[in-house]
Amino acid sequence: MICILHGYLLEGSGSNLWTRAIVHALCREGHAVHLVCQEPHPDIYDFIAAAYVYENDGSVATLFERDTPYAAGCVMHKPRLGDTLPVYVGDRYEEFAHAVAMVELPDEAIEAYLARNVTVVERVVRDHGVTSMHANHAVLMSVVAERVSAATGVPFAVMPHGSAIEYAVRKDRRFHVLAAGALDRAARIFVIGPEMRRRIVDVFGELAGIGSRISELKLGVDTEAFTLVDRKDRAGRIATLSAVLKDLERGRRPQAVRRLRGRLHSGIGCEALLAALAEARGYRGKLPDAGIEAKLATVDWGRDEILLYVGRLIAGKGVQNIVAALPRILESNPRARLVIVGHGPLREVLEAFLWALEHGDRTLAENIVRWGSTLEGREAKPLEAIRLHFEALEALGELDDYFRTAQRVIRPQRVIFTGYLTHAELKHLMPCCDVAIFPSVVAEAGPLVFLEALASGAFPLGTYFAGMAASIDSVAGNLPGEDAALMKLSPDPSRTIADIVANTRKALALGGRHADRLRRSVMARHDWVELARTLAAELTALRS
Repeated sequence: MICILHGYLLEGSGSNLWTRAIVHALCREGHAVHLVCQEPHPDIYDFIAAAYVYENDGSVATLFERDTPYAAGCVMHKPRLGDTLPVYVGDRYEEFAHAVAMVELPDEAIEAYLARNVTVVERVVRDHGVTSMHANHAVLMSVVAERVSAATGVPFAVMPHGSAIEYAVRKDRRFHVLAAGALDRAARIFVIGPEMRRRIVDVFGELAGIGSRISELKLGVDTEAFTLVDRKDRAGRIATLSAVLKDLERGRRPQAVRRLRGRLHSGIGCEALLAALAEARGYRGKLPDAGIEAKLATVDWGRDEILLYVGRLIAGKGVQNIVAALPRILESNPRARLVIVGHGPLREVLEAFLWALEHGDRTLAENIVRWGSTLEGREAKPLEAIRLHFEALEALGELDDYFRTAQRVIRPQRVIFTGYLTHAELKHLMPCCDVAIFPSVVAEAGPLVFLEALASGAFPLGTYFAGMAASIDSVAGNLPGEDAALMKLSPDPSRTIADIVANTRKALALGGRHADRLRRSVMARHDWVELARTLAAELTALRS
């Protein structure tokens, strides 16, 4: 009996998506699974057969018990944690008043979180005959598994993901110590590819023999959800997306955009701009925007060239570099439209930057770049690539022309922010896009959206380093060399934006000719069911 420990939700991307997909695939294959997580809406996942909440007084509340359409079902166990949730990057969570970056929490809060989860997981293990555990992330559920294993003798595996390494382990010695202790006692360490293997060995070099316990477990993609859509059928698929969106709760309202735009002007100072951004951020981020159906309806899906970004709207993901490249792309491809899917603190900064470009306001644009770390409040130099790009254009005598071009081609309707979309919505949008751009600034262990773009036939571009490089290399051999090279964006911040411009233009010129080939390449290597079989076999072997 397998128990998977995941400290967060099932909706969303990254490790949430991995957990949701692998549990679904395990159930399809007939493996009963116990899942410990904080998902607030387990009823929407048809592979969950039962869901229970563990209260602080020791009682257990039944949310539901039901049949599932699969060979086996998942039982979800949810520890009641209070109002604080330790996360890697500060965010908003539906059931938590304080979703706080764990590096900002005191020792006692971390220990209280661990102790609460240990109590519940040990109870699940003993009551349900669990024979092996799998914990996501280097911290903190790995530590929970370590402590439960010490108490019960049940072996455990850990699957580190990039966010915990980069935003907790590398930043705070406390979490390095906790992670090292758990990984040292784990029977198996799963990694999604060579980049994560290298990172684990480098970061935890003090652990003797750690490399011998590492197994590779590739990322997967749901190729039944993400499919090809013929250009003539795109409008129909977007109509389906609009129908799916119809009854969903909404986040950002159009009037917030209008208020922000109304407060912008060339002479605005940093403090006044911060106040305008703060006012515009007063909404729940993890929801689709109000009115996106109307915005999507302005697109000519049969003729326009659609660029797509999907991910957190933070500087580390590099979305700002797509926006900076847009004037030159629109200059050569006037039918191009950029769709930005996601939420995060950089959204309003990008909207202000786009306003400056639209109005040819060089002063405000350069100030936003200069004030970037203050405006986003996260990265040390969040807009560094834009600064370097402006410097290069200035050295060539082209910066004035860049701003003149921007004023001529940038219009609000050419950049569509959708807000947050789940896979239930994204599976309709992604196949209607021509080029998907993922210019991450920080090393990605293995970007799932890249695989989803491949399955959808959208030609993907990504920063050619770390796990993104491995993903590109895994499919590059299926394309002509000069076309495969277009997927690669330089990680050198002085070159990234120029690469986005050049490679996007050339990728659009391909006209979707490689869509079927890209899809076949991902289907052959990244099927979730095959990955679930591998995981189940590895966890079963831990018991022998």
